[in-house]
Amino acid sequence: MARDLTNLEIADRLDAFAALLELADANPYTARAYRRAGEMIRGAPLPVAELVRTGRVRELRGIGRGIESRLRELVETGEIGELAELERELAPDLIGLGRYLGLGAKRSVDIARAVGATNADELRDAIVSGRLRQVRGVGPKTEARLLERLQRDDQTRPERGLLLPRARDLVAGVAAALDGTPAGDARRWRDVCERLAVVCPAADPRALLARFAELPVIVAVIEESERHAVGVTIEGLPLELSAAEPQRFGTALVRATGSPAYVAALEPLPDAADEQEVYEALGIPWCPPELREQPFDAEPPRLVEQQDIRGDLHCHSTWSDGRASIEEMALAARERGYEYLAICDHTPAVGAVRGLTADDVRRQAEEIAAANERLEPFRVLRGIECDILPNGGLDLPDDVLAELDWVQASVHGGQRAPAREITRRVEEALRNPHVSCLSHPKGRLINYRPENALDLERVFEVALEQGVALEVNGLANRLDLSGEHVRDALRAGLRIVCSTDAHSTRGLANMELSVATARRGWATATDVVNTRPLSEVLG
Repeated sequence: MARDLTNLEIADRLDAFAALLELADANPYTARAYRRAGEMIRGAPLPVAELVRTGRVRELRGIGRGIESRLRELVETGEIGELAELERELAPDLIGLGRYLGLGAKRSVDIARAVGATNADELRDAIVSGRLRQVRGVGPKTEARLLERLQRDDQTRPERGLLLPRARDLVAGVAAALDGTPAGDARRWRDVCERLAVVCPAADPRALLARFAELPVIVAVIEESERHAVGVTIEGLPLELSAAEPQRFGTALVRATGSPAYVAALEPLPDAADEQEVYEALGIPWCPPELREQPFDAEPPRLVEQQDIRGDLHCHSTWSDGRASIEEMALAARERGYEYLAICDHTPAVGAVRGLTADDVRRQAEEIAAANERLEPFRVLRGIECDILPNGGLDLPDDVLAELDWVQASVHGGQRAPAREITRRVEEALRNPHVSCLSHPKGRLINYRPENALDLERVFEVALEQGVALEVNGLANRLDLSGEHVRDALRAGLRIVCSTDAHSTRGLANMELSVATARRGWATATDVVNTRPLSEVLG
């Protein structure tokens, strides 16, 4: 009888399926559902194969009828039929290598077919041997660019990195499959991850390198030496594997984790079996990975931790665009050990979703009061994410704002306005005495929209003068303020708030990303408003 697939193996298959669904232009919500199911299964405490066989897998959150049928097929046959079909149709190894070289999915396959390549190795050989010259539409400049990219010793940064949660899941999955440790950008919690790396101890690296090449998430291996390999993921990103001698594992991990500037300042690194030994041999304190961006060899501060957080001050409910009721959000927050939660639904000017009018806000107060009565001593705060209007005014009257416990002021439309215009707009809003915090100040959507031109230095001055905090928004595609801007804000004497902007109970987990981003900005617990008791937050 064949052995059961492990949770990690099942999660890898679902990740591969999600990636190929995206390539096939399937419904993006379907691909996302499979990716989320993979994330959940990767961390599930019970063997999912057993749950599938006993008909209990739908007890797991996020597993619906469609995903259950795929899981049953996978557990019973060892594969997902549609996944195998998509792999034949889409040639993921060709697409992955093509993306790594800067080509689109269709262009990669078209070029491969034109030179008779059926896999990544054959496409690579065609590029090196000069056979691309026979392909219509590939000129000398394109050929030279592809050849240069393929032959570079250093791994060129991709045009688009992965969002942090996807990168961490991907690297963690590879590390778990190979009994290794995540490194690179994901271990430093960079908001966009371009360098993906895993370090494994290996007395004999040959078997490890072979296992790496066979992982479902690695579609091609583009570089290999005795103790090092670089694979390409379906997204076209290089993932480095370091197979370190056990007595040098710590050295390899330090080198694979820090930025080039950070590591260069520590060189030459001593050989050591773990990181602590490396730092001890260098005669400097151990440094949290989040701070390993720039050269630093002093005693690091005690950075804020998730366990320091007492409440979440920016969440949404079904009153606007959230997926859970006020009480459901509050119960989920209480389960996380929080003492308070601010419901901050949108106001009408946001436009894209339903926003609360003044009457809505006062009707919502009744539901919040009822929830507080049931959940005491836990406290649901009356809050709002109030749009900042083009003239700098706020989207609700002052008498309504005065009734609230917490007011997030936000710019949504007009993010591409000139610096002078958007800065004036935000300055005016911050002078409203009812504003508690400025939401996602730079308005970025990672990999989609760049930061706005807001003059943070000027905004810091006004926020400090008015006693307004600035948010570190935990949505994966925002992480705004960024770590760099958090550090600037703290230097200016400001307080920050670690918030999730959760639109569901699941979204409360964004606190991990918010806290990690604050840590990248050198934030301690005393710098963060919501590490404090409610009396101090409201005081």
